[in-house]
Amino acid sequence: MKKILFFKRARQGNLNFKEKMENQPELLFLAFVFLIVITFFVLVLRLFQLTIVHGGYYSRLADQNRAREIIIEPQRGKILDRKGFVLVENSPPAPKITKGRFLSHRQYIDGPVFAPLIGYRQEANQQEIENDSCLNKLTSGDKVGKKGVERLFECALRGKRGKKLIEVNTQGKTLKTLSVIPPINGQTIQLAIDKLLQETAYQAIKNKKAAVVALKPKTGEVLVLASAPSFNPQDFEDNQSSIIKGYFEDKDQPFFNRALQGVYPPGSIFKLVVAAAALNEGKITAKTIFQDTGTIKAGPQTFGNWYFLQYGKKEGAVDIVKAIQRSNDIFFYKTGALVGPELIRDYSLRLGLENKTGLGLAEAEGRIPSPFWKKETLNQRWFLGDTYNLAIGQGYVLTTPIQIAQMTTFFANNGLLCHPKILKNGFSSPLIDDQYQRTNCQKIAISLNKLRLIREGMKKACATGGTGWPFFNFKANVSGQGEQPVSVGCKTGTAESHHKNSLPYAWFTVFAPFDNPQIVVTVLVEEGGEGSNVAAPIAKKIIKAYLERKE
Repeated sequence: MKKILFFKRARQGNLNFKEKMENQPELLFLAFVFLIVITFFVLVLRLFQLTIVHGGYYSRLADQNRAREIIIEPQRGKILDRKGFVLVENSPPAPKITKGRFLSHRQYIDGPVFAPLIGYRQEANQQEIENDSCLNKLTSGDKVGKKGVERLFECALRGKRGKKLIEVNTQGKTLKTLSVIPPINGQTIQLAIDKLLQETAYQAIKNKKAAVVALKPKTGEVLVLASAPSFNPQDFEDNQSSIIKGYFEDKDQPFFNRALQGVYPPGSIFKLVVAAAALNEGKITAKTIFQDTGTIKAGPQTFGNWYFLQYGKKEGAVDIVKAIQRSNDIFFYKTGALVGPELIRDYSLRLGLENKTGLGLAEAEGRIPSPFWKKETLNQRWFLGDTYNLAIGQGYVLTTPIQIAQMTTFFANNGLLCHPKILKNGFSSPLIDDQYQRTNCQKIAISLNKLRLIREGMKKACATGGTGWPFFNFKANVSGQGEQPVSVGCKTGTAESHHKNSLPYAWFTVFAPFDNPQIVVTVLVEEGGEGSNVAAPIAKKIIKAYLERKE
């Protein structure tokens, strides 16, 4: 009976249990022991889970809490001019740290001067990140080239990221560097551009709406690619939002690269194409003479020579050399009618007009009209007056300054047309496509004797009695022995603007020296006036700077 703990023998007739247990402390003790055992097993099980089952996972978490990885951005490649002068570099010495990354900062030297060529950078958008074709892919927050050389050679300039692993304490303070994988910096790009000439050109046009292109005629290397008004790419690098907004709102369009994207009627410069077609096709010869009558009719329309319209004078008997020298419209009206619009268009295409030059930057195509084009586009027939307009570079014809510069290499090189190239000769990189590195010149079939007549006319155009008066008696200190006469070949152009009550477009294209051309310069000033008065003095400054520079 003593072994029955919680019961008591009842008196006879009383079978009820006792309401209060007399041995409750023993029960509580057993429950407590049971709870301890269960807790122990739970802890052991949890410890097993943490150390054995998930030990590697939590170890990595612990390492991550004490070790942090920082992405090190590579130094973006420098951009140099042909002489090695720095045009774009990265700001020394300390990079900016943003979102756990060392971000380099770009420094644009003389930003507005080179902006139309160099371009700028901005943060990459989602589409650019998704469509990135470079081996070292963009990530969120990266800057990417948006225009110009910065965009064209993005992959070569970008480089490859590095990593830095550091140990930190609980407050996030760096204790030590655990490891470093250094970045691979972007490649330095050497352009064909000439810093001195580019600065000379920009200073001459910065207060105008204008463009200047200068090429080495024998290679096509671009020495000058200037456009005004311009912008400062540094504002994009420094995220000057208010200034950037002003650029976009500016009615003069500072982002518009007039050298490559501006299309304009070429005016009398186009007469060189008509002359090449007429001579090569035998429509005229060196002995062909047309009398300057002052005006000529095509149906009800009257077309005049500029000299007669301005001064009331006539030129008399005109041959091809004199026609180019004096830019005689009557001669080219009649010559254009002999050649016809189809052949004029054919020779225009041969000399690189209407098509992009292949420079690699954003370009416009231009337009060389024809009877088919007019019918398809305007649903109108072609008239003799259209041919007259085409023959003097007016009407529907449109060209870009870089196309005219490219065309001029043909006359400078005695029939060798050289396409513009943006990289300096001799520069090579496995990261850059061959099309931007090779010299791409092609011989255009035309008799040298016939081409000689055009060149002679261009030589006389910039000599006394011609239209390029700023180059009359032109001299330069070429060898440091004092100023010496320098002969050049040129052509002026004055094209009517398509805007009412506006001044004409001023054109001038020139190569120098005449007997051994080393440079071609083409100048376009929007609604500036006559080519000889406005564009030619700009070209003269550039030619003089080139010939007199010290290597």
